[in-house]
Amino acid sequence: MKIIKSLQNHFIKDIIKLQSKSRERRKKELFLIEGQRELSLAIKSGYEIENILIEPSLFERNKIAKFEISENKIFEISKDVYKKIAYRDSTEGIVGIVKTKKFDLEFIDFKNKTPLILVLEGLEKPGNIGAILRTADAANVDAVLIANPKTDIFNPNIIRSSVGCVFTNQIGVGTSEEIYSFLQEKKINIYSATLQNSNEYYKNDYTGPSAIVLGTEASGLTNLWRNEYCRNINIPMYGKIDSMNVSVAAAILTFEAKRQRIF
Repeated sequence: MKIIKSLQNHFIKDIIKLQSKSRERRKKELFLIEGQRELSLAIKSGYEIENILIEPSLFERNKIAKFEISENKIFEISKDVYKKIAYRDSTEGIVGIVKTKKFDLEFIDFKNKTPLILVLEGLEKPGNIGAILRTADAANVDAVLIANPKTDIFNPNIIRSSVGCVFTNQIGVGTSEEIYSFLQEKKINIYSATLQNSNEYYKNDYTGPSAIVLGTEASGLTNLWRNEYCRNINIPMYGKIDSMNVSVAAAILTFEAKRQRIF
């Protein structure tokens, strides 16, 4: 096993760039995964591990076997190097360098005849996206489609806040126009979360093929999602503000759809 102790090592410098720069992730088609659970979920979902780095005082060496990676792809790193690479405060001493996947809409495959889909338009905060991916996994939705993305899916904060659910969900990425056309082509009913010209979310029937569309808390959805083919829905607000965190809204709407389908 190779041992790296210096922060000036070129390999380590490249890894730090992967952690901090989306441009570097796109260029190299690589990203970082931190944590045993997250790495295991990625492997189960077909992601290819390029290298694994371990800090031996935090990670038990005998656990590496379950990742089924050859010895020459494993690096032992010092505490100082690990602290520089690690993104999380609480950590397990293992980081994987992993090949990215494409999220083209053409790869989306609905095995369910009445799919339930979440569409996220223009969301910027990785923490919100990660939280919604956790909800999507918990509800076992058929796909999460990200329209007009403001951050790349392999952002370390998305992986961290999704606790690996970025790997358990079927994800598609495109422009709003591409995703809208995709839903129309698949004959999916569109439910747009918006305050304007809308009715309460629980008054709608989500038992057919359904896409729930959410935008940013600041500006909401673009006009594309507010036409006569879309059903506008809202979550009644009884306090003094007129919006809630988008990840909370996504959970409420998604589990209403699941409630209807189960009961």
